[in-house]
Amino acid sequence: MMGISEKMNKPALADRVQEIRKDFPILHQQVYGKPLVYLDNAATSQKPQCVIDAVKRFYEIDNANVHRGVHALSMRATEDYEGAREKVRGFVNASSTKEIIFLRGATEGINLVANTFGRKVVGKGDEVLITELEHHANIVPWKRLCDEVGAQLKVVPINEDGSLKIEEYDRLITSRTRLVCVAHVSNALGTVNPVKDIIAKAHARGVPVLVDGAQATPHEIVDVQDLDADFYVFSGHKMYALAGIGVLYGKQALLEDMPPWQGGGDMILTVSFDKIVYAGLPAKFEAGTPNFGGAVGLAAAIDYIGKLGIEEIAAYEHSLLHYCAERLSAIDGVRLIGTAANKAGAQSFVIDGAHPHDIGTIMDRQGVAIRAGHHCAMPVMQHYGVPATARASFAFYNTFEEVDAFIDGVLKVREMFAQ
Repeated sequence: MMGISEKMNKPALADRVQEIRKDFPILHQQVYGKPLVYLDNAATSQKPQCVIDAVKRFYEIDNANVHRGVHALSMRATEDYEGAREKVRGFVNASSTKEIIFLRGATEGINLVANTFGRKVVGKGDEVLITELEHHANIVPWKRLCDEVGAQLKVVPINEDGSLKIEEYDRLITSRTRLVCVAHVSNALGTVNPVKDIIAKAHARGVPVLVDGAQATPHEIVDVQDLDADFYVFSGHKMYALAGIGVLYGKQALLEDMPPWQGGGDMILTVSFDKIVYAGLPAKFEAGTPNFGGAVGLAAAIDYIGKLGIEEIAAYEHSLLHYCAERLSAIDGVRLIGTAANKAGAQSFVIDGAHPHDIGTIMDRQGVAIRAGHHCAMPVMQHYGVPATARASFAFYNTFEEVDAFIDGVLKVREMFAQ
């Protein structure tokens, strides 16, 4: 593990971070008279000026409904919207824009797959395999489906460090498994799962895989063709774009075979009271007026990430995370929750005698924004025998000095609750 010595051997992006921070207007403020230290990036990331400007420009100049007008504004808006789809296709290396479905976020993507593909392939006596690490968004839709059709939800357990028990995955995937659903990166622990290996093992048995990539796309290179993922979902607001825009990637053959989920405008070719003919991909799954402004913002965020370089981002964020973990682990009474060897973005912890909500409140008064709660991952909390944790999560605009400010806040909490 890298740590305090890392301040003497910083990754290349560290030399640019002060300039990068100038791109994020929200970071330059005080909270309760203290400089804001924003360490809640796993919940939502802040937005660079270029994203704000791109959305503002769209609504000032190009705003019109897409695919539906012959006037200049509608045609420009459609070009912007479909240009954003191509940008996303390249970002995850999909083979076609037909495989890129714009939705409200990762949660809607998972629900879409559960209510279309899931209902086609999962029946009574079948099994859906998930992991103990999952966000509620990758538990609830599958539990509902299994309960409704009489299938069984099976769960791959985790080790004490927060890594998956891969030997249990090998045992639990059976001839009755119809779908595997797994997080690329755990939002609660930061564990990076070996999804390529998980997918390969599932495919060897003819089982398709959905990957929840909401916590991966801001931190890791995602190549859906290299992973061979059948479905991959992620959200714009985690990766410096707006809330309310997200993506479902699906292999074209699977998407073409799936029925529509929602009905409305733009997902049809013809409608009569006798017969409906549905549109082809991707329109079939984009009923109603889409979030075209959000798509424009997502494209701008992808450009911004590309300018910095995802590998450089990953290296710098890992150095921050490791430095944070080493400093936290040196404090008496602090317990790290999630210590897997391969992590990204987040570190959860508890402090003896202090409820995580108290930790979060005290830290907030120091200007440090962290998350406190169950992180929409109650089974993870149950595994570790805690009601909640505090979580610091990082982005490339954070600094080593902000980690030090965070540690000062933890020390203050520890002093307040020391027995």
